[in-house]
Amino acid sequence: MPVINRIASFADEMKTWRRHLHTNPELGFNCFQTADFVAERLREFGVDEIHTGIATSGVIAIIKGREDGPTVGLRADMDALPLTEITGVDYASQNPGAMHACGHDGHTTMLLGAAKYLAETRNFAGSVALIFQPAEEDGGGAGVMVREGVLDRFQIAEVYALHNHPGLEPGRFETTPGPIMAAVDTFTVNITGRGGHGARPNETADPVVAACGIVAAMQTIVSRNHDPVQDLVVSVTQIHTGSASNIIPETAFINGTVRTFNKDVQNMVMARMAAIVAGQAQAYGVQAELVYDRNYPATINDPAKVAMAAEIAAEVGLGVDANCTRGMGAEDFSYFLEQRPGAYLFLGNGDTAGLHSPSYNFNDETAPFGASFLARVAERALPLKG
Repeated sequence: MPVINRIASFADEMKTWRRHLHTNPELGFNCFQTADFVAERLREFGVDEIHTGIATSGVIAIIKGREDGPTVGLRADMDALPLTEITGVDYASQNPGAMHACGHDGHTTMLLGAAKYLAETRNFAGSVALIFQPAEEDGGGAGVMVREGVLDRFQIAEVYALHNHPGLEPGRFETTPGPIMAAVDTFTVNITGRGGHGARPNETADPVVAACGIVAAMQTIVSRNHDPVQDLVVSVTQIHTGSASNIIPETAFINGTVRTFNKDVQNMVMARMAAIVAGQAQAYGVQAELVYDRNYPATINDPAKVAMAAEIAAEVGLGVDANCTRGMGAEDFSYFLEQRPGAYLFLGNGDTAGLHSPSYNFNDETAPFGASFLARVAERALPLKG
């Protein structure tokens, strides 16, 4: 195997860590038991510093190399999803309504594997900051860490992260320079009309037809207001209104998501939505309020860091596509990449259920590849001078 031999030698230990984490998933910022487990392992490895309680339950550990130099950050997310697991494995979640359905148990394990190796060898000049982050799925834990000043506090000069990829062979990597994942925004429209009897619509201001008009008009943002050579998704995902066949309701609720890569496109969508909601409300004689929330920004890789990362992936893995198609999903690692150069890569998880499925399970064969990649990134980015 192309993975680092020392890391391959403790693959079974990594499997044990991962399955413990899988059995004990935690949600959002409340990853306290996970953080305790991580800190206990890091103390066993002999890292130089362990800092806890970052972004509520995050952990940052420092490993110092043999010579002075800058600091490279390696990040893993720790939180699970609010799902009920149906995998049937003997190490399935013991926390009802929570499961590791996105592989963050594997991400944490891969960074722990890299930490064990780097603490033993220290073949680098500078420091490695191991970032164990809560609340990637909901809450933007990376953004909280950035706002708490961790990049400056630990003098982190560049950052790297991995995410598993179901459907891609274990050991194969994918990445691309520039945007790799989209910004995600959420919009809500609250409509207030005048309810009444379904047989006398002339006496009402119907929020149902107003909601339909707003949704139909929103579909023109992509088709008529947007440059078709750029990527954009506008999806209405919820409409709630009404209670009976003979009642015109008082209110209606619309909710959805917007995915973009370009801030100018993002601004255009927000402006068009505001105009559509105001215009349709006036046309139908109702009141309508648009709430538009900008959430995770686009995940944008640094081209030079991607080139280095791709070389390493080719060395420790079974192949790499360094110009993969970017996706419309979102990732809060983007907050780190807004502040520091770095790279985000996907690593194959094999023929498994998809992410966020109650049948998903991280493939333990993947962990040695990911740990080897993260360890080599630290060594390559922080070369010894002697």
